[in-house]
Amino acid sequence: MFEDYHFSENAKIITEKVPGKKSLELLAEQEKLESRNRSYPRGIPIAFESAKGATVKDVDGNIFIDFFSGCGVLNLGHNNPEILKDIKEFPDGIMHALDFPTNVKIDFMKELLSSLPENLKGKYKISFGGPTGSDAVEVAIKLARINTGRHTILSFQGSYHGMTMGALSVTSSIRHREKANPLIPGVHFMPYCSGYRCPMGMNNKKCNFECVHFIKNVLENPHSGVDKPAAIIIEPIQGEGGTYIPRDGWLGKVVDLARKNGVMVIFDEVQAGFYRTGKLFSFQHTNAVPDIITMSKGIGGIGLPLSLILLRKELDTWEPGTHIGTFRGNQLGMAAGLSAMKFVKRMNIEDYVSKLEKVFLRELKAIEKKSKFIGEVRGRGMMFGVEYVKDKKTKEPFPELAKEIRKLCYENGLLVEIGGYYDNVVRFLPPLIISEKIVRNGLNIFKNANITASKNVNSKPE
Repeated sequence: MFEDYHFSENAKIITEKVPGKKSLELLAEQEKLESRNRSYPRGIPIAFESAKGATVKDVDGNIFIDFFSGCGVLNLGHNNPEILKDIKEFPDGIMHALDFPTNVKIDFMKELLSSLPENLKGKYKISFGGPTGSDAVEVAIKLARINTGRHTILSFQGSYHGMTMGALSVTSSIRHREKANPLIPGVHFMPYCSGYRCPMGMNNKKCNFECVHFIKNVLENPHSGVDKPAAIIIEPIQGEGGTYIPRDGWLGKVVDLARKNGVMVIFDEVQAGFYRTGKLFSFQHTNAVPDIITMSKGIGGIGLPLSLILLRKELDTWEPGTHIGTFRGNQLGMAAGLSAMKFVKRMNIEDYVSKLEKVFLRELKAIEKKSKFIGEVRGRGMMFGVEYVKDKKTKEPFPELAKEIRKLCYENGLLVEIGGYYDNVVRFLPPLIISEKIVRNGLNIFKNANITASKNVNSKPE
């Protein structure tokens, strides 16, 4: 269906090694000029030149299959030609308008609100923040505190919500947090329903939602030691945490518990949203409904910076200018987002993603079955995680193997990233317009990387 949207349908490595000579030169220049804070080119040492659809070309002319799409930003592919055409014909003639109305802005908001599931239509409004997902989380936390008059926030173990101080405060990674303290006070981390690594010591077969009972105790026990929260913030599917998908029914139970106790519910859909799972929002696979939804990443159409929150109309109680920002609503980002939403409907992306999900899971499960070191494959839509362990019974994490898999993949033309609680999960976030042939070619590279890495592990002396 999307065969012409890419450089080719297979990877093409023309240099003797990856990274090639030109990539190494640019990486060396970057080392001189840019802070040590840069991260991605350390794990994937490549310098990019151009990209198209689900493929990326480096400065040495190598072509890679992209199973990462800018950390889930490029949902509709690199340089999607139809979106590019629309933004080149950008009608308003103004790029920066603060929060003044423009035709593009009004059309964008109408299109987004009309795309909501039927049970949510007419119930939400939009508020723009700064250009990143972290900004959307900051707005959501502030709005919850304003509406409740309370400051405590419940978040979850394994969560990632961003790097600004408020968003970082509700992010659970100790590595990200340890040198940034003190963060905002009053944040408590609850157990997330991750069946493979159940924090309550259960597993999917024995699970009786013990983690929900724990949260209930925190909210309702007068001696829990936790002040009544303003809000609870949840990723309906954890992304950076390792693509953990809660057991059916869990999300609804948590929301019901929050509502019963007068606690607002924020769903972070920055990564799992914008059709990444085959629906506008990942929570649509459940019966749960939030008070506030954060959006960014894919909503910018072709990678343009844009973020917002959707809030229930009755929460629109703040005074004008309570949360401001110079870059509230990038006009070009809105034009790209508007075009992207129309493209999704015109090309029936929801059904297409559901079709390719089956291909991915079938092939990944086959690789898992033959591997000694893959503990679990999980995913939904175009969002997958492959968790590596040293032993399938003990589930001891194997981050070294995950890193080796990533290395073997990019050396042979496939871009993947790692994450998870222990950096032992290889993560796939391919563009939604990837073709089935590219999927199969990419998975073949991944399969061969697993075979090679496993042989290397087995050949090492005890």
